[in-house]
Amino acid sequence: MTVLQRRVTIIYYCDDGLELHHKVKTFDQNDVGRVIIPQAFKEGKSIIAVCEGEIEILNKVGDRILSVNYVA
Repeated sequence: MTVLQRRVTIIYYCDDGLELHHKVKTFDQNDVGRVIIPQAFKEGKSIIAVCEGEIEILNKVGDRILSVNYVA
């Protein structure tokens, strides 16, 4: 039996902060095409979105606020 895999970008928050993070990973998928995210990856995170393929995030919530605070 062949295990199908899918490359995805996962957008998430860590449970101990408000900064938005993302990671590109390759995970197994089930028979209906849904990505199976291992529990070890999920620990300590609140997943916001799972996107097809590798995406480039140009701007996230809070990016401009952080840059203004560092300049001031």
